[in-house]
Amino acid sequence: MSKIFLPLLLMIFLVTGCGNSEDKNKIIIGVDDEYAPICFHGERGELVGFDVDLAKEAAKRMGVKIEFKPIDWNSKGKELQSGNIDMIWNGLDITPERQQYILYSKPYMTNRQILLVRKGNPQNINSLGDLANKIVATQTDSNSEIYIEENENLRNSFADFITYRNIKEEFKALDSGEVDVLVIDEIAARYAIIRNPDTFEIIEDTVGPGTEIGIGFRKDNVELRDKVQKVFDEMIWDGTTKKISEKWFQADLVKSKK
Repeated sequence: MSKIFLPLLLMIFLVTGCGNSEDKNKIIIGVDDEYAPICFHGERGELVGFDVDLAKEAAKRMGVKIEFKPIDWNSKGKELQSGNIDMIWNGLDITPERQQYILYSKPYMTNRQILLVRKGNPQNINSLGDLANKIVATQTDSNSEIYIEENENLRNSFADFITYRNIKEEFKALDSGEVDVLVIDEIAARYAIIRNPDTFEIIEDTVGPGTEIGIGFRKDNVELRDKVQKVFDEMIWDGTTKKISEKWFQADLVKSKK
């Protein structure tokens, strides 16, 4: 980055502002801090994860500071619109409903909802059709909740349908037998299997349509979106995103630049 360009970039951030932070050269990123491996607490309590690493690298290249702010995922729209946060970089699915109040980056990953059960599959669940009379759970305001609530016949076939504030609570409920099955992001489910191979297992059945993941901004903050997109594209081209993806997923899951 040239000596001329960096001061110019900092001046732009001072003029446009970032959220309600007193430090106008700081970007506040809203996160679900219990969403491993995207964003979660490490052994020393610090926030770590795939999107955390991506955001830190982007901020370094932009010459700005960042703050990760845990939010109620169900209130992410309000947090963004109010200015409490400047962006959401946290495995954020792109949906038509969210596009009404969120300005997105280009999609950088794909995602789908699958089924997760206890090891040994005691309820003998092998497909979506086996969820009748089962206690089904998912995360509040997730794509899976939206899909299930929009499909009344499916929803009404369950013995019960429970939503939890975050994925960590979902895992506890499944492990304890409080629920029979989770409808969950494939990304989170596969990471859970890596860390708990003797606790859970995946049922390979897709629930609802697949989605794409992007970075979210306020609708009027096109300038910030474009600056983040520029450095993110550079990270894809120079192989940085590939290295970060392989660190967390043992594979390059980041979409190539379009």
